[in-house]
Amino acid sequence: MDNKLEQLTNYLAIKADQQLAISRLQYYESLKFAAAKKSSKSLIPFGQKIYSQNEEDGITLEIFARIGTTNKIFVEFGVENGLECNTRALLFCDWSGLWIDGNAKNVQFIQQLVNTIKSGKLAVVHDFITQENINELISENISESEIDLLSVDIDGNDYHVLNAITCIKPRVIIIEYNAKFPPPIEYCQQYNANHRWDGSDDFGASIAFLNTKMNAKGYKLVACNLTGSNAFFVREELLADKFYQAGDVKSHYQPARYFLLGLTSGHPASNATIEKAIQ
Repeated sequence: MDNKLEQLTNYLAIKADQQLAISRLQYYESLKFAAAKKSSKSLIPFGQKIYSQNEEDGITLEIFARIGTTNKIFVEFGVENGLECNTRALLFCDWSGLWIDGNAKNVQFIQQLVNTIKSGKLAVVHDFITQENINELISENISESEIDLLSVDIDGNDYHVLNAITCIKPRVIIIEYNAKFPPPIEYCQQYNANHRWDGSDDFGASIAFLNTKMNAKGYKLVACNLTGSNAFFVREELLADKFYQAGDVKSHYQPARYFLLGLTSGHPASNATIEKAIQ
């Protein structure tokens, strides 16, 4: 009897998980449909996961379908083990570039891509990234000053490191943002070269802060992905009316929808966030 009860409980749990997955997919597709209905220039309907954590792959490919490519060179840091990052899929499209990660085990795992690395398609660097060393790490492996794509995701000093980069001029930038803080809130974690994310809401920068700073650098916001994880910026001279409401932060902000990934949608509050914001 106990065995039958356990089997029934397991069956019901599996069915509940299946229904939850279906509900998430339906909600996700409804968001894409709504964006497509709003504007044919929206990037949201093109979202697709190939190797990215969310739907970044599809958005990235669509951006370059609209603006074209030059040298098909990327730089991405914070790739973890490379299995789920924003540029892995580009290697299938004759791109080449540089991955940097601060975890030795992650880099050792990536180095199993022997043929990809030997062919010159991918350079891999193990180093803890700071605003002090980022230019050296990039310039030692990338000789071109203009590249097509830069992707930044280091769970903390993202903007500070991006702001320090002078050795390359990307045409497109993908950067993680802190979706807890909607426009018009401008928040940015203070720079700490030794920062390790503690899982709280004290990380990165709000989309309003990034939008202001990136506008000053000549980049316009063209999309945020639906889970509220990454923002996409394109150099202003490349826009040519190809994107929906380019630069309008309120049109593109997406709240934290980590539940679409089966995660909790939010990070626990830290006193550090308000202490750093109110000065």
